[in-house]
Amino acid sequence: MAAPATSLPVAALRWETGRLRILDQTLLPAREAWLELRGAADTAAAIARLAVRGAPNIGIAAAYGLALEIATAPDAESISAAGRLLRGARPTAVNLAWALKRVQGAALAAPEHRRAAAARAEAEAIHAAEDSASVAIASHGADLLGEARCILTHCNAGALACGGEGSALAVAAELARRGEISVLACETRPLLQGARLTVWELRRLGIPHELLVDGAAAGLMRRGEIDAVVVGCDRVAANGDVANKVGTYAHALAAHANGIPFVVAGPTSTIDAAISSGDEIVIEERGADEVRHAGGALLAADDTPCRNPAFDVTPAQLVSALVTERGIAAPPTRESVAALLVGLP
Repeated sequence: MAAPATSLPVAALRWETGRLRILDQTLLPAREAWLELRGAADTAAAIARLAVRGAPNIGIAAAYGLALEIATAPDAESISAAGRLLRGARPTAVNLAWALKRVQGAALAAPEHRRAAAARAEAEAIHAAEDSASVAIASHGADLLGEARCILTHCNAGALACGGEGSALAVAAELARRGEISVLACETRPLLQGARLTVWELRRLGIPHELLVDGAAAGLMRRGEIDAVVVGCDRVAANGDVANKVGTYAHALAAHANGIPFVVAGPTSTIDAAISSGDEIVIEERGADEVRHAGGALLAADDTPCRNPAFDVTPAQLVSALVTERGIAAPPTRESVAALLVGLP
């Protein structure tokens, strides 16, 4: 297992006296550089190029980006335009539209001279709620998987993607506090969020881990070397279907075939009750160069045709449990998912 470099958690974004600073995740793990964002346009650009990523943190960043824009242009037309710009940055994660709706609604409900303060307060409330959700998700997930000793995860669902210590990685961190565990982090092609980001976080948290080629996971499950698969989510449909980073569906199929729990962890802000099933989730298609290159190396000729869906959908019947801050839907069904949302605005 890889030895930890430090034992320090990380925050992917900071709101400091009216300034939004984000850790540029495109440069990790080679370099830690912070960017200051000043409004809707640069926040939308940072989201689109994955400088800030992960469904909950996309929502938090967008909320602050809109609040910054409202501070300079509080009229209704400008607020609407800024919201459209930010909403178009990435189509799959529901948190983006959810957070923008909250901030925009809070601002427009206030007199124009109070809109900046109302927007800022709502963005701060969203941030605080996501941090709090992470703590509860960690506890619920660790209670569920208390006997697991080797966890497989895909992409990055830690503090770089979510509030607090994250979602899936928060569960791993809580399990590690309770006993000895190890984490297998899948590389996660094409942009290697597992190799670049999850391993970086696990080292900082001091959790024993190994990096795994994506295609090796199924074979290790068959050999009995993996106790559970725990991943995050970018959108959950009303019936419990889950959209997550591309490659998740393959892990779910392998886990199901080998009788291994496949657990999805995420805040209720990722549940989209307005869509009936995963078939309605828009899957973002990204540029071909992400597939043709890896870590600066050329993998295929520049004119090679590519497909690059950023996400896939795992049907609810393959999900053992959906772990949220409000409890667990095990298994996720239309009824159990709806129960998690009772009482929410």
